[in-house]
Amino acid sequence: MRSRRILAAVLATAALAGLGLTGAATATADDGSGFTTPSQCREGGGQPYLHNTVKCWGGKYDGLTVD
Repeated sequence: MRSRRILAAVLATAALAGLGLTGAATATADDGSGFTTPSQCREGGGQPYLHNTVKCWGGKYDGLTVD
């Protein structure tokens, strides 16, 4: 019975912190190169910003350099 309460408390804490079980697993889904293409940026929900700094803004590839 005690282990169920502990498990419930851990899950509630994770939910309140915004760490869904699938979100934590896919939070770092990029390939680790630090680069993305404009189309990947858009598909990931971001917007390539190609003016002064060539970065992906928002989405899955936020902050990666657009190549």
